[in-house]
Amino acid sequence: MGDHNARTRRRGEELISAIHKAVLEEVAEVGVARLTMDGIGKRAATPRTTLYRRWSDPVEVLLDALHHLHPVEEPTPGADDLRGDLIRALRLMVDWMLSPAGRAVAAILTDPQRTPQISQALFERVFAERGGTFTSTVLRHYAERGHFPAELLTPVVADIGEALVTKRMIDAAVPPSDDDLAAIVEQAILPAIGLGRTSS
Repeated sequence: MGDHNARTRRRGEELISAIHKAVLEEVAEVGVARLTMDGIGKRAATPRTTLYRRWSDPVEVLLDALHHLHPVEEPTPGADDLRGDLIRALRLMVDWMLSPAGRAVAAILTDPQRTPQISQALFERVFAERGGTFTSTVLRHYAERGHFPAELLTPVVADIGEALVTKRMIDAAVPPSDDDLAAIVEQAILPAIGLGRTSS
């Protein structure tokens, strides 16, 4: 009776948050190929019919959760701290990678049974809609305000921070420190856009 009452009391954002949490835990445990509405519903203590009122299949639940939980960079409005904004963007990435959403994305991308469609949907409906690769929003913000030539912001440059942080996360036993992130910004990203380590 207590469980039933707990179910019926959940509404709106509280219920959606519980479902989002459940789908991230489920995909991390079983993989995207074995994700089902039944599994999500049981983990969320929510009837399957409730899920179908909002989503057509389990992958839609997953993409919705990842979209809502993906962080968005917030550059300094005055565009006067490029180095600091880039370091903060990379810290945002590290924190996200260690979160349930980040772990779920890692499970999807390393799942040998995943389809090309799920990978494409992940990039188009989550990453692209939330600003693209980490540091992209910051770099665009500063390029648009004339801090460096916009043509230098190539896809390769936009990927530098993400690629180096990912490598550090794979290679090291501990997450990168702020000093590690500063080194990536100063020695890789800023030189790639023609700026020195103290430029802003």
